[in-house]
Amino acid sequence: MTPRAAAATLSMSGVTWLTTGRALFPGVLASGVLAAAAAFLSQHYGAPVMLLALLLGMAMNFLSGEGACVPGIEFTARTVLRIGVALLGLRITLLQITALGWQPVALVLLSVALTIGTAVVAARLLGFRAGFGLLSGGATAICGASAALAIAAVLPNHPLKERATLFTVLGVSALSTFAMIVYPMLAQATGLDAREAGVFLGATIHDVAQVVGAGYSMSAETGDVATIVKLLRVAMLLPVIVMTVVSYRRSGAEPGAKRPPLLPGFAIAFVVFVALNSINVIPSAVAAFGSDVSRWCLVAAVAALGTKTRLRELAAIGFKPVALMVGETTFLALLVLVLLHYRL
Repeated sequence: MTPRAAAATLSMSGVTWLTTGRALFPGVLASGVLAAAAAFLSQHYGAPVMLLALLLGMAMNFLSGEGACVPGIEFTARTVLRIGVALLGLRITLLQITALGWQPVALVLLSVALTIGTAVVAARLLGFRAGFGLLSGGATAICGASAALAIAAVLPNHPLKERATLFTVLGVSALSTFAMIVYPMLAQATGLDAREAGVFLGATIHDVAQVVGAGYSMSAETGDVATIVKLLRVAMLLPVIVMTVVSYRRSGAEPGAKRPPLLPGFAIAFVVFVALNSINVIPSAVAAFGSDVSRWCLVAAVAALGTKTRLRELAAIGFKPVALMVGETTFLALLVLVLLHYRL
């Protein structure tokens, strides 16, 4: 290629990027504004930021119907979401996991596996697709709305997929707030000591923020243990994503659908960030900044998803999905209490 041809190619590439950026900017900006408003309301009123982002997005659903915001909203709901999930790896180090000892690790592995498995079976018994059980069970067992978004990103496309994802985010956020209030009292009523209470809270409450709030409301030791156990649950996101992809590759997913990669790019990035964070290659300030960026990406993605739904669509879902998610949450809490009783 001649220098002139190379320069022309670079110029055309620059024009393409600029055109794409202009097309995406309004929708990305709208999603960011909704995320900022949700964060402001969360800080001032103590409500879950993911829940507020979803509700604000639903209130602005006209943005996704037509107009300049549509491309950017789609971009935020897909690409920005994947960036946020990848950056979750900056919250975790292998040292944090090994410091727990084998018993909490075994408890988390067992509770995550049994909760997701039970959710899939229950979903099928209630007449839903197995994917909805995997979606809601994964959100309950791993890390709430973040897990729901990550699992939804690798599930095959389906006409009801977005509605199921939005319902799961809404339900798991509400249940996580309930658990943050009730579970510390339950831990005290069942006679758990500070470390056991931390394991219980970290292994059962859905979202990281609610785990931190519940744990440190009891004691500093409980809060520290709860946070580390919760991060271990976040680390379970990778194997669940891989097993989901493998399962749907084997089943063939939907007829004519594109076969998903064995390990999605954002999952690979998640592993890389965990590894780099574990060997102290990433400065703590950079890791903290990346964690904040992850949170903002996920909140913006939830807001973007919220703009793509209507209240009447969620109202039409019925009682069964609510019963499924409440049942999953109750199952997880009782399972962890039983495992703690038998010192696992």
